[in-house]
Amino acid sequence: MKPVEVVSGRGVPLDRSDVDTDQIIPSDWLKRVERTGFGKGLFAEWRDDRAFILNDPSYAGATVLVAASNFGTGSSREHAVWALMDYGFAAVVASSFGDIFRNNCTKQGLVPVEVSEEVDRAILDAIGADPSLLVTVDVARGTVECGDVHASFTLDEFTRQRLLHGWDDIGLTLRHEHDIAAFETARASWLPTVATAEPT
Repeated sequence: MKPVEVVSGRGVPLDRSDVDTDQIIPSDWLKRVERTGFGKGLFAEWRDDRAFILNDPSYAGATVLVAASNFGTGSSREHAVWALMDYGFAAVVASSFGDIFRNNCTKQGLVPVEVSEEVDRAILDAIGADPSLLVTVDVARGTVECGDVHASFTLDEFTRQRLLHGWDDIGLTLRHEHDIAAFETARASWLPTVATAEPT
């Protein structure tokens, strides 16, 4: 995944609590075998309503989703994160997240910004009143800013470093590539090995 240091862009105020992963990406979309194209299915059932916030042209091109409490609750599906990122979101601000969803975010490079209910409400109201406002999330400093709102959010240090360096699970393993190679070299020759392709 790509390193994430700062996310700065306009926000979409999704003023709803307890948004579950089935609402984020309905189960009909889980039949796809690719990892791309899920943005079209993001909130697919809600987007049938012309009044739904993502259908408002004032918020077209926004890169920060601002929701209410308990965002991403429900079943575990990486597709929910894929859909948000494929649509163009790089961060989600909420007063709380579903644990599995939050964990999936950090493994894919989508920044989960957990703030107090007061800060969450202030940002929702600010971008609801002025769609041109920027929301800036600084991963290194652990801060979020929007208009007159300046607040901090918590990331454990491992997650912060993971985002800043762009380490997905494979990237974390490759940090130990030298040690893995040394271990494989020292293994007894009669043990199974992983064949490597011959150069062409």
